[in-house]
Amino acid sequence: MKSSSFSLDKWFGQLLGAQIRLTLLLLSVGLLSAGQASAEQKTQLGPWDVHYIAMPSTLIDPAIAKAYQLERTKFQGLVNISVLKTADLSAQQVSIEGVAKNLLGQQKELVFREVVEGKAIYYLAQLPYRNEERFTFTLQIKQGDVSQQLQFTHTFYVD
Repeated sequence: MKSSSFSLDKWFGQLLGAQIRLTLLLLSVGLLSAGQASAEQKTQLGPWDVHYIAMPSTLIDPAIAKAYQLERTKFQGLVNISVLKTADLSAQQVSIEGVAKNLLGQQKELVFREVVEGKAIYYLAQLPYRNEERFTFTLQIKQGDVSQQLQFTHTFYVD
């Protein structure tokens, strides 16, 4: 049952969502200047604009990491995926499965969690890494009978 009355949980969720978006924006700018990683990247896959970024979890604000139950250590990475319909840039609810494969051929399965903030939808996954470990990410993004593959590489560094 939906209620139109004021909800502290809803208000806090919207406030926290704004903090996450601001943190990710500042993070992207900071990463560009620090040389730690490239800023968020975008590619068009079929009917979607797919935004993706991989980063060390230590770059996430501790309060945000706690709120989203993200492990924040110098050996834990975070992958953030957002899928928008190209035609109108509306956030799309999809399913994402994938793996991260290092240069030794070792594969790590990625488990994505959906995070909804107002009209925005993010998919977050974490993976452990060692210093200067390079991964090739291969992700299957599905919605109904539409399926697209996203592949990118990222090298993680220990802070």
